[in-house]
Formats: sequence, C-alpha cells, structure tokens
Amino acid sequence: MRFDVLTIFPAFFEGFLSYGIVRRACQRRQVEIGIHNLRDWTYDRHQVVDDRPYGGEDGMVLKPEPIFRAVEALTHRQSNPSVVLLTPQGRCFDQTVAQRLSRQSQVVLICGRYEGVDERVAEHVATEEISIGDYVLSGGEPAAMVVMDAVIRLLPDVLGNPTSAQKESFQTGRLDYPVYTRPPVYRGHAVPAELLTGNHAEIELWRRRAALRKTLRHRPDLLTDQTRLDEIDRRLLTELLHPSPPAGQPMTCHSSS
Repeated sequence: MRFDVLTIFPAFFEGFLSYGIVRRACQRRQVEIGIHNLRDWTYDRHQVVDDRPYGGEDGMVLKPEPIFRAVEALTHRQSNPSVVLLTPQGRCFDQTVAQRLSRQSQVVLICGRYEGVDERVAEHVATEEISIGDYVLSGGEPAAMVVMDAVIRLLPDVLGNPTSAQKESFQTGRLDYPVYTRPPVYRGHAVPAELLTGNHAEIELWRRRAALRKTLRHRPDLLTDQTRLDEIDRRLLTELLHPSPPAGQPMTCHSSS
C-alpha cells in the first residue's frame, strides 16, 4: 500500500521514517510513504498556504486551493483512494479503523495546522475525518505518524510473525496480557509462578485471565460488548465478575425480619 502525507513541515517525519518497523517495511517495499510539502501546490511567490478566517476569529486557517490541487495530483491514478483529514473534530481512531485502512491501496493524510483547515476540504476532498483522541495538538503531523504506524504493522509479513498483530490489545475485544522477563525476582517482586511452569496450557489460561483483569481495571468500556470475546474469555470474565466462594467456606444467608 501507499501513504501520501500533506504537510507544511516535511522534515517532521525524518526520524519516523528512519527507525524500527516503519523503516524496515519501506526498505522491503511492503509500504511506500511519500511526504509532500503543501507549499509545492501554491502559485504565488511567497508560497502562502494560510489566510485569516472569515468572521474575524483569531489565528489562521489553511487555504483550500493548495490542498485541492495536491490531493487531485496525488490520487489521479487511483479510482477509490482514502483521503483522511486529521482533525480534532474527526472520528476517534481505533484498531477497527486501522484494520480498514490497511486494506486500502492508497491513503492520503492531510495534516492540519493553525486554527484548522477550510471546511470545504472536509466537505469536498476528504473521504473521512479522523482524530487520535480528545485533545488538541499543534498540528496533524503526530497524528499522521500514529495512523501510519498502527496501519503498517497490520500489513502482511511486516511483523515477521503472522500471529503477532492478531494477539495484540484491542484485536480480541480486550487489552493484551502483562509480560515479564528476567530476572525471575527483582527487589522482592516475583514473576507469576504460572509463567515459570513450562505448561503451555496453564500459561495460556493465566494470560487470558490476566488480560481480562487488566481490561476490567483500566478499560472496562471494552467489555461492554462481549461479542468479540471467544467462549473461553467469556467464561473467565464471568468467573472474575462473580467469583465462587473458596472451597469449604459456608455460604452466608441473610434472613429478613
């Protein structure tokens, strides 16, 4: 697949493209990433990309003309490109959106700046608007990197192990399980004994239970829809929510008077 990023700060992405999974995926031609300076689609001598908003509000707004031209130039060979305007007013980005974008052949990311982007871009150029959270950034560049990183790791063979992405947080309707490494005991804090048994079935059960416990603690909202959980996770969740009394402990009865 291919990403095309529209920005007024192309150098912002130099580090992002130079390390880790993204760099390897580009080197192996599993993904193509083009970083484009929006000013290249301006025709005035000062390469102006912004102007004052109508209505007299503070700040500046990105002009529609260079964005329209840039998107048309970058997508003219594609029949159905995904054009994403990165904005705080967009739909919140999540794993479901990442999976959908990973099936696209081309994704154009428009990085907003200043007080925003002329609304005609959202209405007539973008196919969707995306936000990475309920907070405001100085520009869409960090959001573009978040989107690309999340999508690229879902592409075939990018992670090496084909099951790696399938087991991560949000893929199965819950968070991922806690992980530990050596030493087995550090400052009196021990690795859970189940992970040291070598019993793969017992380890898998512990991981599922620990993942559900962490989800209940940090993101209980993910468990409101249990249809994404498999039968084993649903059973374990029921046990966590309604634990049985310890063996040998009599059940307490309350009589009304």
